[in-house]
Amino acid sequence: MAYPEGEFPGEQRLEQRLGPVLRRRDQVKPGTTDQRLLDTEGDSEWVHTDPWRVMRIQSEFVEGFGALAELPSAISVFGSARTPVGSTEYEAGVRIGQALVEAGFAVITGGGPGAMEAANRGAREARGVSVGLGIELPFEQGLNPHVDIGVNFRYFFVRKTMFVKYAQGFVVLPGGLGTLDELFEALTLVQTGKVTRFPIVLFGSAYWAGLVDWLRDTVVAGGKASESDLLLFHVTDSVEEAVALVTKEVGR
Repeated sequence: MAYPEGEFPGEQRLEQRLGPVLRRRDQVKPGTTDQRLLDTEGDSEWVHTDPWRVMRIQSEFVEGFGALAELPSAISVFGSARTPVGSTEYEAGVRIGQALVEAGFAVITGGGPGAMEAANRGAREARGVSVGLGIELPFEQGLNPHVDIGVNFRYFFVRKTMFVKYAQGFVVLPGGLGTLDELFEALTLVQTGKVTRFPIVLFGSAYWAGLVDWLRDTVVAGGKASESDLLLFHVTDSVEEAVALVTKEVGR
């Protein structure tokens, strides 16, 4: 015996359209969208569902775009939250923040302590615009006191979009897994042509030497990347050269 397409014996032919979503048979939900909205009693579990998370993600983009849209030209500075205050790396971060402001840039960091705080401090001391883009973590960090404009995010991928969208380049101080994540995100975007004229400067040749050697001797040598990919970034120990490189590549 043949049955209409998509139907089987004993099934009720039910169909429900909820905006762009079509539900049939056992997937039909009782009530209407308005009814569920206006019902003052009910389970609050809906605030933890994926559709609601989409709204939160959207709101983070809107807040970030709104807060940063009028920034002047900016450079994102990355580095470890564990860099001790007063260390050589910390003082380099302060000088980089100052020099970037003097070159006409705002300074964007992850807003935390360590190298991020150093760059924000340098920007603030130079009377520039000091921006911190924080992230919700299991352990509380908070924005450092040298941030003038701060935005806290729930989602790493939204935050990383802001780092790229509102910066004309990256300066990367010694850092850990988070810094490496941000570095390779930027390298991938430049390599694939998703962003253009985007200088990436690694500060601290001794720290980055092992990574550069591995990229050249293992990744490139093994055919997993091109020799030209090693030209996507610069390595320097000079604050002046780091600022000159980003200034030159963005046409300042």
